[in-house]
This record gives sequence, structure tokens and C-alpha cells, in this order.
Amino acid sequence: MKKLFVSAGLVALGAAALESAMADDATGPKYWSVGATLRGFYDDNYNLSTTQKGSAGVEFLPNISFHVPLQQTDLGIRYAYGLYYYQDRQDRGEQAFDQTHQVDLWINHAFNEQWKAKLTDTFASGQEPELLNPNPVTGVATPYRLNGDNLSNHGLISVDTDWTRLFGTTLSYNNGLFAYQNSGATVNGGVLMNGGVPGPSLAGILDRIEESAALDLKWRLLPETVAFVGYSFAWVNYTGDEPIAVVPLLGSTFIYHSSDRDNDTHYGYVGVSEQFTPNLTATVRGGASYTDVYGDPLFPSTSWAPYADVSMSYTYIPGSYIQLGFTHDISASDQIAPNSAGKLTQYAENSVIYLDINHRFTPKLIVTAIGRVQYSTYQGGADSNFDTTDYGLGLNVSYQINPHFSVDAGYNYDNVVSDIGGYSYSRNRVYLGLSATY
Repeated sequence: MKKLFVSAGLVALGAAALESAMADDATGPKYWSVGATLRGFYDDNYNLSTTQKGSAGVEFLPNISFHVPLQQTDLGIRYAYGLYYYQDRQDRGEQAFDQTHQVDLWINHAFNEQWKAKLTDTFASGQEPELLNPNPVTGVATPYRLNGDNLSNHGLISVDTDWTRLFGTTLSYNNGLFAYQNSGATVNGGVLMNGGVPGPSLAGILDRIEESAALDLKWRLLPETVAFVGYSFAWVNYTGDEPIAVVPLLGSTFIYHSSDRDNDTHYGYVGVSEQFTPNLTATVRGGASYTDVYGDPLFPSTSWAPYADVSMSYTYIPGSYIQLGFTHDISASDQIAPNSAGKLTQYAENSVIYLDINHRFTPKLIVTAIGRVQYSTYQGGADSNFDTTDYGLGLNVSYQINPHFSVDAGYNYDNVVSDIGGYSYSRNRVYLGLSATY
């Protein structure tokens, strides 16, 4: 462990030797950049279970990006690779390395002063839940680190139109795709097995495509106040094409499959956005959702749930800000166990509170704190009305040595507390590293 941090320190000292070479770079327009981060870390529960396994390790995170700002269009693409080495896994004779990939694409275009369009897409392959679900304000289907090459893709297309000086609309389409490597569950003799272990596979219960289309009608009541009313239609199709549960039925058995969890949801909401000052803004959105679990062949059902999205952003000094928010919505769940009547858990209802504080002590020293709490209850099945609370905290201190090099240190804490047996865990991670950009 000491060798990891000593090595990081030696690399940091070497930054000064390269500073003069990079200081002579041209100062003209630059449309690309490359960078890399090297860190030593210790993770006290890398397998995220009640039987903790801790490990020292090293992570290497190179990235490259292209950004082209044009007169009416801003577009870019970024690729980041992650290589993670776990000493404990090597000592146990297991695969010691994990790899991740992430690609971000964005295009913003102003057709004219009234019409603007945006396209964003993020593709990720990896193991950590925060990588596969990069939006911290939404519910996470599974709060666990998952071995294997698991994939997710999140895309958004939106068009903003100012029809008059006081009235405008936003039309948007969202698409999310999830695919997990753990797959291959089968039913033998009425027993569901996945690789010799009883139960379904992750692909069977979580492979899915989530889509939604929304229209917001907006009125500018005051120069700093915009009110809106909106409707959104969301649909979820589970694509694992595997058996996910076996239940007794009239002296025989019935086999549930992935697509038996397909559902769609209607949202209606109203809200207001307010810019109190040039550096303080807030948005409140509230309404209800109506979900139709039409895919369930035994227990099709409909249900209502509240919907909320509240956020606030305050920049109190240049480079320092606070972001605070709350959301309440439904999401996919990794819990499906049927109850005694044979009914599955179809989804979870989540409340998420988040806080992000970024403080610039000096032009070179920045401290960041990110907190998040997700409270989930499960709808239907053996875990109906059980709850799980996921606490997360991230602290980071970053120091900019020069325009091309920085060092950082941080601490991440995760704690999942659940009524479901064997689902709770806690995790602590510390790291120290050096980053270079060019």
C-alpha cells in the first residue's frame, strides 16, 4: 500500500520537469485535448457484500476529446478508458483487472433565434453503478458493483422553440439501454438456475430499453419567471428473453419471462423556473404518474404514484457553487421474488436527495463534496413495501500544479441499508493521484 502512494508522489514531482516543455504550446484555437489520471487506492469492500473483501490497487484513466465550437453549432466527443488493478484478487488467483469505457457525444445547434436543438449520448461499459447510471438524480436499479462487461447507453434529443416572446415549447425524446453480461438462466425440473446458482440472471431481470417522449408548454410570466405544464409518456421493454421466476399454478408451475415486466407510464406535471439573482436559480416540477404493468400475464395492474423534481443552484463566489435537489419517481428494480400468490415485484418507487458543493479556496485549490440518499420501496412480490436506503458521500481535494498537471485525493463512502436479507453493505474507498492534460 505504501508503495502505491510513494509512486504517485514521485510522478507528481516529475510534473515540474515537463512544465517548461508544455509551456511553449501554441495559444491559438485548440479543438482537441488528451489527458490521463493515475491513482493509488484502497477499497475495503470491492465485491460489495456483507462478507467484505478489501484490496489496495491502482487505476489508470486516459481520455481524449474533440470539441468544435462553430457560429451556430457546438459539437464534441469524448472517450475515457479505465483500467483498475486489485492486489487482493491477484493474491487469490482471480482476475486482477477491471476495464471500463465511456463515450460522450453532444451536439447543440441554433437554427435561428427561435429554434434550438440538442442531442447528447453517453455509452458506458463497466462494473460500478454510478458508471452505468450516470444521472445522480434518478433512481438506481441495483446499487451494487457488478462483475463483467455490463453496458448502458443514454441518449437525449430535444427541440426548444420560442413561438412568441412569452410562449415556448420543449419537445424531447429519451432513450436508455441496459445490457448485463451475467446471463443464461434456465429452468430444469421446475427449478430456476443461473450458472449453478438458484435464481435468475442479471440479464434476465435488468436487460431493458427505456424510452420516453415529453412535451412542455412554457409561459414567461416575468423576465425571471417561467411557468410550464407538461406531459410525458414512458415505456419500458425488458429484452433479456430468459426465465426469471417459477411459481406454482393449479397443481403445476408457471414460468415468468423477462418481457412479463414490460410496462408504460403516463406523467402529468406543472412547474416553475425562477432566476432569483444572476447566480441563484431554482426549478420546481410536480405531478403524478400512472403506470400500466400490461406485460404481467397473471397479475396485470395499474397504479398511481407522485412525481417530483426540485432543484436549486447557487454560485456564491466565482468558481464556487452549491447544487441541491430532490426527485421522486419509479424505476426498474433488481428485486423480483414472487409472493405466495405468485405475483412479482415489478418496479421500485424512489425518493432521491442530492447535494453538490464545490468550493474554490484559491485559483489552484478546489474542494468538492457530493452527497446522495436514495430511499426505495418495492411494489408487489415477496418484497412488497420493503425498503432500501442507499447513502453515498464523495469528498475530493484537487490542486492545480500548473495548466497541465494537478494532484487530487479523495474519499468515497457507500452504505446500503435494506429490509431484504443479505442486501445491505458498506464500503469505504480512499485514493491519491496525479492528472495530466494537454
